[in-house]
Amino acid sequence: MKRFMSEFKEFIMRGNVMDMAVGVIIGGAFTAIVTSLTSDIIQPLIAILSGGGTDATGMDITVGNNTIGFSNFISAIINFLIVALIVFMMVKAINRLQKATARLTHKRQEEEEAAAPLCPHCLEEVKVGATRCPHCAGEIPGGATAR
Repeated sequence: MKRFMSEFKEFIMRGNVMDMAVGVIIGGAFTAIVTSLTSDIIQPLIAILSGGGTDATGMDITVGNNTIGFSNFISAIINFLIVALIVFMMVKAINRLQKATARLTHKRQEEEEAAAPLCPHCLEEVKVGATRCPHCAGEIPGGATAR
């Protein structure tokens, strides 16, 4: 039982599980905001423009005892489009940030590579201060110095 609990704790504390949990919680809160936006603001505007009055249910059709809820369907579509747009914009921003980070990292690596000294005989990189090349065993007079 102790081992089981230990494995469970390790599973729960993994970074991606915690990230997913935070994402689900934030997603639930965000869904409530988007639902309120569509049902309280956008849906009544659509009903007014479509001649259904100020009540969003004006777009519903009642046939006998059954009601076809066009307003709820339109609300769900609008919710989806808003959430999809926000997720798209977030992914686009994260990708842009990752590209910028990669460019900075690549630039630093190039600077570090450019600073490494080269063997005068075989032109391979050697450590600063080396008196012999590890590649060709050629002697480096005065030791290798940074470029």
